[in-house]
Amino acid sequence: MKIAIAQLNPIIGDIKNNAKQIIEVAHQASQDGVQLLLTPELSLCGYPPKDLLFRHDFITMMAEELEAIALSIPKNITILVGLATENLYAMEKGEKPLHNSVALVQEGEIKQIFHKQLLPNYDVFEEKRYFEIGEKPNYFELNNVKIGVTICEDLWNDEFFWGRKNYKINPLQSIDKHGVELILNLSASPYVLRKQQLRETMLKYLVNKHKIPIIYANQIGGNDELIFDGNSFAVNKESQVMVRGKGYKTDLIYLEYSPETKDILTTDIINSIPSEEEEIYQALTLGVRDYARKCGFSKAVLGLSGGIDSALVAKIAVDALGKENVLGILMPSPYSSEHSIIDALHLAKNLGIQTHKIPIAPMMDDFNTSLETIFDDKTFGITQENLQSRIRGTTLMAIANKFGHLLLSTGNKSEMAVGYCTLYGDMNGGLAVIADIPKTKVFALCRWLNHDQEIIPNNIIIKPPSAELKPGQKDEDSLPPYPILDDILERYLNFHQSEEEIINSGYDLETVKKILRLVVKAEFKRKQAPPVLKITDRAFGTGWKMPIASRW
Repeated sequence: MKIAIAQLNPIIGDIKNNAKQIIEVAHQASQDGVQLLLTPELSLCGYPPKDLLFRHDFITMMAEELEAIALSIPKNITILVGLATENLYAMEKGEKPLHNSVALVQEGEIKQIFHKQLLPNYDVFEEKRYFEIGEKPNYFELNNVKIGVTICEDLWNDEFFWGRKNYKINPLQSIDKHGVELILNLSASPYVLRKQQLRETMLKYLVNKHKIPIIYANQIGGNDELIFDGNSFAVNKESQVMVRGKGYKTDLIYLEYSPETKDILTTDIINSIPSEEEEIYQALTLGVRDYARKCGFSKAVLGLSGGIDSALVAKIAVDALGKENVLGILMPSPYSSEHSIIDALHLAKNLGIQTHKIPIAPMMDDFNTSLETIFDDKTFGITQENLQSRIRGTTLMAIANKFGHLLLSTGNKSEMAVGYCTLYGDMNGGLAVIADIPKTKVFALCRWLNHDQEIIPNNIIIKPPSAELKPGQKDEDSLPPYPILDDILERYLNFHQSEEEIINSGYDLETVKKILRLVVKAEFKRKQAPPVLKITDRAFGTGWKMPIASRW
């Protein structure tokens, strides 16, 4: 039996065009002799649709387009389509109004509807806000093969693999009891660093335990802050990965299932898993490309300071949108060093992007003159430093507004964590590209980019980081060295270590206290930041839920 995985990139809410995409890939697969076609979780509406699910017309359109798909696909192919469906017993039982479902479409009809049984409600997931759990084991028969259907999280509750139960039930055990010979998993699983290795390790464990091959179909694409990496794959009964789809690209992946051996047959089509730096870079590039495309932007603008953060964002923007669609703005102040301007221009030349220089000294003078009556002194301090950043932020917003460009914010995670950034200044933008990338990883990515040729000028990489908002300023005047800062932040943010645990790991008490105090104080800034492309388990975005008014 020939099976295909349609690794799709739907646009959330673009139901008619998503349906058209599904129909087109079904025709292509049918021509290639495919009998069963898988699409990702909620492939008809895109994942995550969030509060669009509260709209009755949104749900109605999905039902209508599912009928259109049934009538439009070839009769010789069976297809699984992800969508939200009405819970017919919601009012009677006091349940949520919808199910996260998969429809089995065959011979012009909707033959069965399967409901997701495990609803994640952690990190960026809020499925219990919208959906009711499915209670019946999900399976169907095709060509005398009994096939189990799971939806994303349904596979993620083996208590022996995880060391604990995350939910009361285990859908995999339920369908295993019904004698299924093949398990399908339709997912919209967001990317975080090294997640593909975790998925494959988990599925190999499950296959080894249940002795049933599993096929995993994942969505790709950027949807707001979330990036979906694809990497759909299949594991045979020997716990071997037999096929792996492309990462960060749409794909149509073919494989063969043998009813005789009840297993997935050998294939030569296995795409490799990239290095850590490469996968992060591919994910960020996809995130920028899709955010721009799906929001209607074709061009981007960003400030080029001559620093390493803006250099990395500029390179990502070029690879995402094309060099002709990226504009770099140099905004030197009286405190900008000559080498920073030279480095910024050198970078722009390497990338082939257009630049424009707007000195901000005249605007600084105008602000100082206008404010001196209320400030009543001419003392230079943090207010004047922040004012420079806000002048730059306002200038960039004006350019973005005038030409309809997407303004890319260039701040990194280390800065965002401790508030070493200016609200309404360098935090301005429509998308925070590297705000989930610690400073040390920014350096690592730039060194990786330069492995064949110098793309990021070497001077940008080797010079001490500085905001250049006052004479001789260095980041280390205000913060510990970035390797120390980033390790403390990772322990606190990602591993939830206490102040005492971090100090006991070998760090100075006053340093730790200062950093943790800064993290708490900066919460009000993070709440007003642009969407942050997520590449870790603890990104500053939807999944980060901390109070602003707090004395913790």
